[in-house]
Amino acid sequence: MKPSPFEYHAPESVAEVVGLLAEHGDEAKPLAGGQSLVPMMSLRLAAYPHLVDLRRVESLRTIERVDGHVRVGAMVRQAVAETDELVADVPLLARAIPHIGHFQIRNRGTVGGSIAHADPASELPAVALALDAEMEVSGPGGNRRVPAAEFFESTWQTSLGEGEVLTAVDFPLWDAGAGFAVEEVARRHGDFALVGAVVGVRLNDDHVMDAAIAMFGVGTTPVRSAAGEAALVAGGIDADLREVGRAAAAHLEPTDDVHASAAYRRQVAPTVVARALARALEEARS
Repeated sequence: MKPSPFEYHAPESVAEVVGLLAEHGDEAKPLAGGQSLVPMMSLRLAAYPHLVDLRRVESLRTIERVDGHVRVGAMVRQAVAETDELVADVPLLARAIPHIGHFQIRNRGTVGGSIAHADPASELPAVALALDAEMEVSGPGGNRRVPAAEFFESTWQTSLGEGEVLTAVDFPLWDAGAGFAVEEVARRHGDFALVGAVVGVRLNDDHVMDAAIAMFGVGTTPVRSAAGEAALVAGGIDADLREVGRAAAAHLEPTDDVHASAAYRRQVAPTVVARALARALEEARS
């Protein structure tokens, strides 16, 4: 199938992007890598009379280290971020990217596009949530910052307002003594995860000082588990990770779909979390 007719815009600055989005309102949609949007439009699952292509906006393609964060521009290609030296300082992000589709997808897909698309089975929104990343958003009222915990609202829905566009994501840097892991279950490598977890832990001697657990593919948004994090901190390096996994997944409300049942997701999630934590703890100890 082919998409319904649309007018194509190719602005060269964020100000032009915001102006076009504000002018056309709900009829306009930003186009980043297009790896999700274009298929949806081709299948007539979505229709937008105006597409605002972001690829000519140079300021959205930068990666820099700023005040204890690595700031990744919204239009940084996933393949570029995957091997970037600064992104390597955010191990959870660097390790999650290879799980996204295949290299052809990552050559076109962007970090900001994946996060703004807010697919609940996608890795990067969960990474942003686990690391307490902050979104830089530009709109008619100027720039604002949105914590990841407030950004994802439902499937494909975020807190972006009319005329607003995601311009960059700030990923905090963790101190030494940290370990990270990404674990997921999918039908084939590159498919969307049926159940996935991204985790980080920071040790001081034999004490777990910090823990971050976020799951994806298990709800309408990525899910951060304060209960699982508290269980790991309380149990320390000798915690029963199966129990921690069960605590993390206890309040999940997954749904049935053509790929997996809600019951399957509830059953598998604790094991996926436990496996990820085991790898992260091993790295932190080393």
